Amino acid sequence: RFMAAAAVAVTSIAAASAFGAIKKGSRSSGRGSSSKHQHFSVPKELLDSTTCDCKDELVLAVKLALEAGKNMTKHYDSKGTADENMGDLEINTKMNDADFATAIDVENENYISTEILKKFPAHAIIGEETTGTGTIPPLTNDPTWIIDPIDGTTNFASGLPLSCVSIGFCRDGKPYMGVVFAPMTNELYIGVQGHGAYRNGIRLLGCTGEKASKTLSHSVVNFEFGYARDEEDVEKMALAVKRLLQHGVRTTRTLGSGVLDLCYVACGRMDVVYTGIAAEGWKPWDYCAGLVIAVESGCTMSHLSPSEMDKAGYDFNLYSKNMICGVNSKVVDECRACVLGL
Repeated sequence: RFMAAAAVAVTSIAAASAFGAIKKGSRSSGRGSSSKHQHFSVPKELLDSTTCDCKDELVLAVKLALEAGKNMTKHYDSKGTADENMGDLEINTKMNDADFATAIDVENENYISTEILKKFPAHAIIGEETTGTGTIPPLTNDPTWIIDPIDGTTNFASGLPLSCVSIGFCRDGKPYMGVVFAPMTNELYIGVQGHGAYRNGIRLLGCTGEKASKTLSHSVVNFEFGYARDEEDVEKMALAVKRLLQHGVRTTRTLGSGVLDLCYVACGRMDVVYTGIAAEGWKPWDYCAGLVIAVESGCTMSHLSPSEMDKAGYDFNLYSKNMICGVNSKVVDECRACVLGL
């Protein structure tokens, strides 16, 4: 139905070959060995639930995220050592030198997509690397998977540990399930609509206690500069940061992975994240899985633009170029007003 399916069919043999090699040990070394992931599983509460009706999809997503994460560890473990070979990454630029993909991005997406279509041949898939710089396929009411095979590719290529595999699943045109695996921090995030969010099998807290009372002046505020480089865009983004610092915040952070930004807000490591001041806005694969995890942990996720702010939570527009997510609605409103100068 989407061009993604055709691309997956063409590359399925190569993907199967690459991941067959992984399972035989060619890519499993150090931190990424399979023994490191044996404790990861779908929480029993979800498997026992009589109302969680995406169990098969969830089990598959966890398996695929773990395998794709393992595929990233060879480069991570060799980075900066005599074993490093950057040529293996086969870096290809997209829009500019700051926007690129590696061979591992492509391998991961081919593998994940191929395995999904084996089990769910009628499902649609929207993947970052299959889409490339082309038009992103529309999200319909059909069961649809939205995949970011490596979120934080620049971090990954540089050997910085903050990157992850993100697999989202949509039903009736809205995010329903999200699975995120960060191999170098060994963290698996899971969220299912109406059934909560989990990190390494332990349920994340909702909007209670410190999360519920957090204000902007006491917040860790996150943003990403993305690929915007022209003078006007840079000035807009810098002005937003200036407004935050002049208002007073605990600190600011730029981590290089939008998906992990959302997961970290979900678990209270950071308090608010925003994007869309200029041309640095995100795409569906940056939002989908993280949205479910954030919303199910009690966070408020909406649009940064006041004209779209009524579309929050599961009504959030995955194709929007602006977003703000915080541990409570008050800090979201405060941060929006501050960075936009309202």
